[in-house]
Amino acid sequence: MPGEKTVPFQTTLYVRDTCLCMHMQRAARALGRRFDEALRPLGLTNGQFSLLMSLNRPEPPPMAPVAALLALDRTTLTAALKPLERRGLVRIKPHPGDRRSRILLLTAKGRRLLARALPVWTSTHREIETQIPLGDPETLRVNLRALSAIP
Repeated sequence: MPGEKTVPFQTTLYVRDTCLCMHMQRAARALGRRFDEALRPLGLTNGQFSLLMSLNRPEPPPMAPVAALLALDRTTLTAALKPLERRGLVRIKPHPGDRRSRILLLTAKGRRLLARALPVWTSTHREIETQIPLGDPETLRVNLRALSAIP
């Protein structure tokens, strides 16, 4: 159409090469696939491992802090808990101080599976850290934590 604005291809290349969001998503998907593959023999995904690990606390946490830690909304957290609950790895109970709220318990079976998964996570994590080009995983973690705190 005459007078129609278009985006030059050079701009497409610029966005492709500089977009933090796209690069973060690509890295997250690639890391997720690596951890999924490593944890598959245990019947876990990387997200399930993270969820189980987030429940490994001295006291069973309410849903809200777990959702906040994992950057999930309550509905997504509830959906993620269902398969773990069916497998007997997690129990969801009413909060003793507020019956409208729920607490999340890592069962003995869940703790055993988490203990088996930890060495797999550790070795995979160590391998990935050695592949960070500038060799400074702590700076990467600091930057990612800062970005995840952005509202």
